[in-house]
Amino acid sequence: MTKNVFVVGLNDLNAERLKRLRGVEDVVFHPLLTPAQVYETQEFDIPAMLAEAEATLDAFDGSIDAIVGYIDFPVSTMLPLLCAKYGTRNASLESLLKCEHKFWSRSVMAEVIPDHTPNFTAFDPFDDDALSRIGEAGLRFPFFVKPIKSSGSRLGFRIDSPEDFDYATEKLRAEIGSISEPFNAVLDQADLPQDIRKVEGHYCMAERVIGGRQCTVEGYVHDGEVTLYGTVDSIRYPQVLSFFYYLYPSMLPRRVQDEMWEISRTIMTHIGYDNAGFNIEYFWDEVENRIWLLEINTRIAQSHCDLFEMVDGVSHQQVTVDLGLGRKPDMPHREGSQKVAAEFFYRVFFEDATVGRAPSRAEVEVAAEQVEGTRIVSNVTRGMKLSDLPEQDAYSYAVASVWMGARTPSKLLWNYEQVMKRLNYEFTDILD
Repeated sequence: MTKNVFVVGLNDLNAERLKRLRGVEDVVFHPLLTPAQVYETQEFDIPAMLAEAEATLDAFDGSIDAIVGYIDFPVSTMLPLLCAKYGTRNASLESLLKCEHKFWSRSVMAEVIPDHTPNFTAFDPFDDDALSRIGEAGLRFPFFVKPIKSSGSRLGFRIDSPEDFDYATEKLRAEIGSISEPFNAVLDQADLPQDIRKVEGHYCMAERVIGGRQCTVEGYVHDGEVTLYGTVDSIRYPQVLSFFYYLYPSMLPRRVQDEMWEISRTIMTHIGYDNAGFNIEYFWDEVENRIWLLEINTRIAQSHCDLFEMVDGVSHQQVTVDLGLGRKPDMPHREGSQKVAAEFFYRVFFEDATVGRAPSRAEVEVAAEQVEGTRIVSNVTRGMKLSDLPEQDAYSYAVASVWMGARTPSKLLWNYEQVMKRLNYEFTDILD
């Protein structure tokens, strides 16, 4: 019997990936909402989006066997609401918010894994005395601030001085409404403890700066059993907070990865998260030999899909689809064509600029042909402002992404350099 799986924000690239999964011969994938609505924008009207999604589902003449997604906010927070209404499998809204509401998440971590949780506090960026209140909570410079509902690295800042804090709060006050209003719409539908409910969507987090070698543990929970299946390293550009590339498999010592996996089992079991994928970001402080949990994301990492396909043989969207259908995921291990794989981010470090030149489609194709199996996505076009790019961090703009594999990490980096020599970007009206 044919199974109908609705994918929120389905685009052409992911539609092709889904066709290559295991056990999908009898599955038909249907788009639910467009990529432009759920990702290619900075404005999210969640009630309107839910209403449109429900109208599509109500009008469908067939079984609704799964509703899935692979995108962060707002998709991740909409899925529990849609799945609950249509009787498909997903984590509960409250267990999801224990991960995505950063203050609630840190509070839960402090209960069960205190040795891996940094000092933290919530604050209102519209409070003129916020910096004093952060100090009263025991935090001193440097510390890090981010929205109570972060999305990628957007609106995240390292604070080393009062001037840094003033700059961050100016940015937060100007832009946080695009996050807080839709997130509040989700919080209004959840059963929240009183101390969590008063920390509304416009609040922010301040927490101790943690660091070291960063990575992401990918996993899922099926019928209460937590399974981990991969660790991906997150390599930053020197001296800045922006990511340079994601590398799979991780180069961290096996004992460190094993400890991270055990921490992941502990926290996800405590939260009560079930029947959905997740990933958890960690730091390993090599000097102190200490592991810090950075944050929990209630989805697979879309950036890692090609990496798992290259190394393990299939995109880890396998996890998303299988769980949505109530099946234990059929995720292979080391059955791919490559030993290592990475997604590289080609970035520019401007306050803003106009794209004076971007490579043509033909130039991108020629560049990709330099290394077999390479895929390149250019994120900009001539004449656009960099500030129009969605989901960027506070320090740079990712103008292109490059996915590729190799036999060794050193060969991977060499291959990336050869590919990028073929791409030419130019910028004008630069604000440095």
